[in-house]
Amino acid sequence: MRANIAKQRLLAGEAAIGANASLGAVWAAEILSQAGFDFVMVDCQHGPWDDAGALEAFRAICLGPAAPMARVGSNSFAAIGRLLDRGALGIIVPLVNSAAEAEAAVHAVRYPPRGGRSWGPSLAGYLGANYGQEADHEIFLAVQIESAPAVECAEEIMAVDGIDGCWIGPMDLARSMGVDLATPAGAEAHEAAILRVLAACRKTGKAPGIDGGNEVKARYWVDRGFQFVTAGSDAGLLRSSAEAVVSRVGRVGHTA
Repeated sequence: MRANIAKQRLLAGEAAIGANASLGAVWAAEILSQAGFDFVMVDCQHGPWDDAGALEAFRAICLGPAAPMARVGSNSFAAIGRLLDRGALGIIVPLVNSAAEAEAAVHAVRYPPRGGRSWGPSLAGYLGANYGQEADHEIFLAVQIESAPAVECAEEIMAVDGIDGCWIGPMDLARSMGVDLATPAGAEAHEAAILRVLAACRKTGKAPGIDGGNEVKARYWVDRGFQFVTAGSDAGLLRSSAEAVVSRVGRVGHTA
């Protein structure tokens, strides 16, 4: 079975850096993998992906070295199973606020006896003939801690057997906390909450993750000990690169 290089890095205590595929463009997902990211996350929560598109994206990502992962739209047994059956080697579940919700995610992701995932991964056959024997080992499961209540019980959430790590959603967390990140007090309270989740991950032996948003923020969080980190999206990287070109080249031939 295809090895999950991102999970291998995380288990070794290293950082795995990924990118968010949010445009719904299969070719863009492939390019992100070929660029050298450890994982590419097909965003089925906020992106325009459907089942067929996600399947093609996972296959395209596998043309490069990255692990194909997906953020599911909700903590749904059926939705998670459909993405796994299409070849996702990682599942990120949004808005997990309790240990019980984390246990539900594990039940959907892991095969019996560890969980309750239904058998039928024929569409994931391109990952390898021994998928049934290796899937539980290779699939990475992260829950999103992105609310004030989730921070309060972060240690209980991360202690759930079958959860591999978390992926903090900083913007939703700030909104849930009711803090203004433009103020020193708001930014300080926000970072303290994030570092509290980091401590919970360290105590439970799980991989701490966060949406870095861009290169600078991703580097900041990696330096503080986060491992499962996204450093941008296809849309954001396209926009920032385009803006940089326009800034450097200017309006060629333009006369005042």
